This record gives sequence, C-alpha cells and structure tokens, in this order.
Amino acid sequence: MIKKFIFLEWKAFIRSASFSKNLAMKILLGFLMIYFSLIFIAMGVGAFYILKKMNLEPLQTVNRFLIYYFIFDLIARLMLQSIPVLNIKPLLVLPFKKPTIVHFSLGKTVLSFFNWLHALFFIPFSVVLIIEGYDVVSILFWNLAIISFIYINNFLNIILNNIDKLFAVFLVVATALGTAQYYKLFDITVFTAPFFQGLYEITGLSLIPIFVLAGLYLFTFRFFKNNLYLDAGLSVKEDIATTENLSWLNQFGTVGTFLKNDIKLIKRNKRSKTTIFMSFLFLFYGLLFYSGGIESYDKPVMHLLAGIFVSGGFLFVFGQFVPSWDSSYYQLMMTQNIPYRGYIMAKWWLIVIATVVSTILASFYLYFGWQIYLTIVVAAIYNIGVNSHLVLLGGAFTKTPIDLSSAGGAFGDKKAFNVSAMLLTLPKMLLPLLLYGVGLYFNNKVLGLSLVAGTGVLGLIFKDKVFSLIEKRYKIEKYSTISAYKQKS
Repeated sequence: MIKKFIFLEWKAFIRSASFSKNLAMKILLGFLMIYFSLIFIAMGVGAFYILKKMNLEPLQTVNRFLIYYFIFDLIARLMLQSIPVLNIKPLLVLPFKKPTIVHFSLGKTVLSFFNWLHALFFIPFSVVLIIEGYDVVSILFWNLAIISFIYINNFLNIILNNIDKLFAVFLVVATALGTAQYYKLFDITVFTAPFFQGLYEITGLSLIPIFVLAGLYLFTFRFFKNNLYLDAGLSVKEDIATTENLSWLNQFGTVGTFLKNDIKLIKRNKRSKTTIFMSFLFLFYGLLFYSGGIESYDKPVMHLLAGIFVSGGFLFVFGQFVPSWDSSYYQLMMTQNIPYRGYIMAKWWLIVIATVVSTILASFYLYFGWQIYLTIVVAAIYNIGVNSHLVLLGGAFTKTPIDLSSAGGAFGDKKAFNVSAMLLTLPKMLLPLLLYGVGLYFNNKVLGLSLVAGTGVLGLIFKDKVFSLIEKRYKIEKYSTISAYKQKS
C-alpha cells in the first residue's frame, strides 16, 4: 500500500503544470542543501576544538545552549518547513485504510531535510568526542536522545500548524524566555543544562525523550485520524452575520472594486490572515541588524537589506502569491469583462498602502538614530517603485493555486510562504544592494541612498509603461495560468 502512495506522489509531481518550475527549484534547493550540509559537518568537526581553545568544556557548553538550539530549530520549521501532504479526499472514497494514509503522510516528514541536517552536526561532533576519550556508550545514548528531540520538534511543528492556540502559546513562551535571558532576569539554561548533561552522565535518562517522542507521534496520529473525513473542516462556528460594503472604495472605480475583494479575502480566510501576522513580524527583523548585537550584521549594506524586509514584509509575503490568492475563482474572473490593468493596479495599491503603513510603524527604529530610519524610508521607496513591479510581474508566471479552504483540514497547508518562495525574492535584493554599494565604494553613504531612492522614484515615474508590460505578460500567460489553477495538486 505504501508503494502505491509513493507511486501516486511521483505521478502528481511529474504531471503538475508547474513541473518545470518545481524541478528547477528543487535542483537549486539541492545545491543549497549540499552547501548547508557541508557547513554543518564542518561545524560538527570543529566545534570541539574551537571550544577547547576558548577554555570551555565542549560537551557541557553544547549541552548548556541546546535549549536555544531546539527553540531556534522549531521556529525555523514553523517558518520554512512545508508539511508533506497527500490529496486526501480522493483517497477517502477508495479502499485505503485511514491509519495507512496517516502513517504515510507522517512518515514523509521523517525524511525531511530539517531532520537529517542536524545529524550532520551531532554525528561528527560525537565522533570527535569519542576520539578525544569520552565514553562511547554514553555518547551513543546522548545522540539517541538528541535525535529524539529533533523528531519531537518535527511533530510539534505539525501540531502547531494545525492547532492555532498551541502555536500562540509557544510563541509567547519563547518570546518571554528570550527577553528574560537577554535582560538577565531569568536564565533557563541553569535548569536545562543539567538535564542535557545528564543524558550523557546518567544511565537511562535518555529514555525520557524517546518515550515523549513515541507519545507525541501517537497523539499526532490520533489527531489526524480523527479529522480524516470528507467533510472535515467544512462545519463552521455559528456567529452573528455581518456585512461589509466598503462603499467608500466605490469612488476609485474598478480599482476600488478589486480592493474591496482583496480586503474581504484577507479578513475572511485564515491563510491570508497569516500574511498580516507574518508582515507584522517582519517589522522586528531589523532588530537583528540595527541593535548591534551581531557584529557581522552591523554594516551599512546589511542595514539596507534589513530596511527592505522591514518595510516590504507584506510585499514579499502577500505580493509573491498574486494572482494565486484568486485561483479558486480566477476562471470566472477571466470570463468577465474585467480589465487586467484594473486588477493589477488594485494589487499594486494594496502593496503600496501596506508598505507605507509598515514604514510608519517602523518609526520606533528612530531609537537607533535617524540614519537608520532614513535607510528604512529609502528601502520603502525602492520597494514601492521597483520591487512592487517585480512582484507583480513574477505573478504572471505563478502557476501554483492556493486553496484558501485547506487551512481547516487536517493536512491543509497553512504556510503563507515557503523556502522556494523566499528564494524567488533574491533578485529583488541584489539591485538595491549593488546601487548602495556604488555609494559606499566612493565612501559616500548619501550617494548610495540617493541611488537607491532615485531608482525607486524612476519606477514610479515610468509606472504606466511598466504596467503595460506587466499587463501584456499576464495576457500571454492567461490560459496556461487558468489550466494550472484547474489542477488540485
């Protein structure tokens, strides 16, 4: 039966309308996986000797910070790791046992890159420990416990992506612990370090994470199995019905009509609401760069990069999925007498408004100096004048539909963005950094910022010509996009 599922997954991949795009992206991701694998191996081998040179006991030091390692791993999974899914509903009307479907879907996560990547650090590190005289059996049990924690994070990621309350609780707790540690109010490592060290020193203690992992898998299995029905997620909570006319947008004509549709879409669907939450988180991305806590980030070029993300969170999270947000009714829209220019313009104005609002909200960065906030404002101008056009142009080639109703299902994909989508943002980063670099080359930051802002202003001046090119590309890709959106996987 598992063999049949693998066969169906392979057919779904090669028959997809976006096969060529997915294949190219997977090849690129493959090179990145090799790159990060080599980095983790090097870190695993070198960690022991680096810590020794710092007059630190290697194993105890690693055990002290393992709690933050696992917290960061879980956050990275929640942000980036896609949950492997099956097209469940067609299988439920066929003679497939529900436990088999669930076991296969959960089993796919075991092979995730986010799981075995950690082994490339811990296994070389453990080998070095053994070579340096540490007890072999104790190291093996310590490794077994660490692997159990890695897979505990794997299944926590699945659960937290399907139970919103748990995700909120985890986010609050993680933020509170990090803040308390930063301001030296409470050091959680005082309590966690002895436990992780005990996994090496105390026989049998490593069984605890193994039992926790087994119980978590059983809980996850039962959760999905109990929600594995054709009508799962279709029932809605009864509430007082409300209507929103947003009639004040009528004065903007066709653009206003599309804006009303987008605003309602964002407010009524869980996945689109997630984009607002993620955009809000992007506002605090600059703290990594502007606070001076990380020396390698405290550089002018990195400050501009942070400004692009701080002001353009909505642009990258929501904009990169235009027109996929409308994929469920895109065919109907194309049968109407709808001008593409109005449709695209509405998306552009939504991105512009969100960018302006983000820039205003980011005014708290004035605490780090007016130069920092000026960099954010310049980045916002570039986002509005250039990156907004690039995002909309890229939307013409977007062939992956978004099922807004899938968020309520057991195996629904709730990710507002994924690794592939983030990789597509790289070209939008290079040009402003290059322009800013020209100014830095002449030791003139003002020149660099002027070049970036000037490019954004030029984008606004030639907006109509750019929109004509974008509109033309949308018309060329119209029927292939409709064909792709008809597919369910």
